[in-house]
Amino acid sequence: MLIDRMTAPSQAVVEAVTELEGDVVILGAGGKMGPTLAELLVRAGARRVIGVSRFGDAQVRTHLESVGVETVRADLLDEKELARLPDAPNVLFLAGFKFGATGNAPMTWAMNAWLPGRIMQKYAGSRVIYVSSGNVYAYTPVAEGGADEDGEIGPVGEYAQSRLGGERIAEHLCLEQGTPLLIVRLFYATELRYGIIHDLGRKVHDGVPIDLTMGHVNQIWQGDANGYLARMFRLCSSPATVLNLTGPDVLSVRELAASLGRNLGRTPLFEGRESDTALLGSAARLFDKLGRPQTPVEQIVDWVAHWIRIGERSLDKPTGYESRTGSF
Repeated sequence: MLIDRMTAPSQAVVEAVTELEGDVVILGAGGKMGPTLAELLVRAGARRVIGVSRFGDAQVRTHLESVGVETVRADLLDEKELARLPDAPNVLFLAGFKFGATGNAPMTWAMNAWLPGRIMQKYAGSRVIYVSSGNVYAYTPVAEGGADEDGEIGPVGEYAQSRLGGERIAEHLCLEQGTPLLIVRLFYATELRYGIIHDLGRKVHDGVPIDLTMGHVNQIWQGDANGYLARMFRLCSSPATVLNLTGPDVLSVRELAASLGRNLGRTPLFEGRESDTALLGSAARLFDKLGRPQTPVEQIVDWVAHWIRIGERSLDKPTGYESRTGSF
C-alpha cells in the first residue's frame, strides 16, 4: 500500500511523462527516492526507464525489474563503468553521498563535486535533472519563511560545501556544452520508513529526547516530490535553471512532535531550545510553475504515527536534520 501510494501517477504526471521523447535514465536508482521514482515513471507510461545503481540491496533491484524498470549495476566513480552506461535523452541524476560524509571527505567530494561534472560530460546531449540539496543555503531567520533560489549561499560543513561545488561544475558544463540542466535543491522528502517526521515519531514512541536547536524544518511527501521530478524535464535549460523542491510550510519541530505524540498516546521529551534561524527553503517558484503539492503535512503525520504504532519497519537512516554543524 505504501509503495503503491507513492508511485500512483497523477493526470499531470501522466501527461508530462507520455510527452517525453526517448528513454529515461535514473542515476542513483537504488537510493531512498530512486526506486519509487522509477516505478512512478513506468506507471505513468514512460517508454523505457533504466535504473543505474550499485544496488547494495539486491531486493531493490529485483523489485524494480519486476515492475518494468531495466537495471544496470554500476559504480559511477569507475570510469570504465561510467563510459558503458546507456545513452538517453532524459537523465535524472540522484546519486550523492551524505551519510558518512563526516570522516570521509574524499568520497564526499568525489561523489558530490567531481561526479556531477563527469555525468554532464557523459550526457552532454541530454536533458539533465540534477537533484542537489537545500544544504547549500545559509541558515535563514525562521520569521522570513525560508530562502528562495536567490537566497544567501552559505553551506555549513563539507557535505554542503561539496554539494555547492557539484552545482557549480554542472553549471559550468551546462554553459560550455549547451547541455539543458535543471538543478533541484531538495529539502527533505519524507515517507513512512524515513524522513524527519519518521525520525520524530520514533523518538516520541521510544521516549528519546528531541533536540530543538534546529527547531523548524520543511517537509514534502516523497510521492509529491517524485511527481514534481517526473514533470520537470521541460524546465531544463542552458544557462541552468535552479528550483527549490520542498513543502509549502515552515514546520515547528515542537508542534510536529506534539501532534505525533497525540497520535501515539505518548508525551514528547525535549532538550535545548529553538534557534531564531534554521535551514529552510521556499518553493514558491516551483508552485507557480507546477502547482502546490497534494499531500498536507497533517496527513503525513497521521500516516507516520499509524505506521509506527502498528510496528512497521524503518529504513534506519536518520536524516540528521538537527545538525547545525554540517556533520552527517
